[in-house]
Amino acid sequence: MTDLATLLEVGGPVAALGGGAAYARARHPGVYWSMVGLPVSTVRLLSSYGSVMEACGLTVAPSRLRVLAVKATTRREVRPVPPRRGIIRPTTTGLRVRLRLAPGQEPADVAASAERLRHAWGVHAVYVTTIKPGVVELRLVGFDVLRRVRMPRKLRPDILRVPVALREDATPFVRDYRTVPHQLTLGATLSGKSMYLRHLVAGLARQPVALVGIDCKRGVELAPFAPRLSALATDPEQAAELLPVLIKEMEDRYDLIKARQGIAPSTPDEEITSDIWGLPEHERPAPVVLFVDEVAELFLVATKKDEERRDEMVTQLIRLAQLGRAAGIYLEVCGQRFGAELGKGATMLRAQLTGRVCHRVNDEASAKMALGDIAPEAVSAACAIAPERPGLAVAGDTSGGWSRIRTPYLSLGDAAETCREFAPLVPDLPALKPFRPDVPVRPPVETPGPVVRPRPVTD
Repeated sequence: MTDLATLLEVGGPVAALGGGAAYARARHPGVYWSMVGLPVSTVRLLSSYGSVMEACGLTVAPSRLRVLAVKATTRREVRPVPPRRGIIRPTTTGLRVRLRLAPGQEPADVAASAERLRHAWGVHAVYVTTIKPGVVELRLVGFDVLRRVRMPRKLRPDILRVPVALREDATPFVRDYRTVPHQLTLGATLSGKSMYLRHLVAGLARQPVALVGIDCKRGVELAPFAPRLSALATDPEQAAELLPVLIKEMEDRYDLIKARQGIAPSTPDEEITSDIWGLPEHERPAPVVLFVDEVAELFLVATKKDEERRDEMVTQLIRLAQLGRAAGIYLEVCGQRFGAELGKGATMLRAQLTGRVCHRVNDEASAKMALGDIAPEAVSAACAIAPERPGLAVAGDTSGGWSRIRTPYLSLGDAAETCREFAPLVPDLPALKPFRPDVPVRPPVETPGPVVRPRPVTD
């Protein structure tokens, strides 16, 4: 009986602790990392740093001065020198540590050993970033942050910058229209493309930006955001009327910029501009973001008359992509399928779209069209996205860099409510008023009557 009581006293708390740790690791990986994974990985890194670096081939022969100093002071063996390690900085998702490379090493040597370092220190992933010449940062991620996406809370707000997803290295993926003015976003049905679009619209709705939509699915994707939209076209016929208006708006803004450039010679150089962002704030027109959903519908034709209209619309889209940035007009082109077989102008339009986001697609050709010309190795990563992970995508740009991202869940009702809340921020653009969508009036909420009917007081 005494042994049983002792077993219960000792084994009960141990079993409860182990079960709680297993539950936290499965359901709350962030909590498990902070309580268990962080101290364990820190001890592993500190205790095995030198041997791991030597096993990965990241050490160099010591200098002659170091050899003489060691032999003169001690009798121990002179070992190869690893990169000098900085202070270990813990985060909510992993660890960060900076390394000063030894002479003769380069960041590519450390990046090539990232998988070995991951297994040696028992973390989910290791990413290498170059800070400055001779210094790299190791970002150790303790768990799969894309399984349950939680966006960082401290994000610096700025005009035309919207955090929409989380990268696999636990850093936010920010859609910055000032840096990447135009983007192509592809994704099959239920791939998470609509969720990505909701985050963009909800993020831009809080800013003084004009939102224009072309939704050829009869407006089912963008119509819920009507209170915040400056214009909306729900079929190719309406799009054919809206695009020339945007072209005219772009030309008027160029005239405004040219008028600013034709100033007196005594004007300081900082007041001379080549885009709207150099204009004084009281003269600067509001930026315009054009969302094109189901872009393939603009390319499909059935008759000769439709073909002429298609060619005209594609030409106008290409002009907006080529010239719109300086005028403050930005494109977000979305679709399920995009390929050269759509027709004339498809490849030329894609060439003007700097950013690329590819969700799960139904064919490899679409992934190649999105990523093949900028990062061929990213095509296989996009084709390997499983249907069980909606919102997972591969993001890249024309610089050749790419990474996996995942968009957190945002319900359509919450995104629509955000647009209704910030409806007063719709900029005043007279040219777009004829295309302003009708906003349905919300029925008033009827308050229930009193439960007890009042009775008059009689004398």
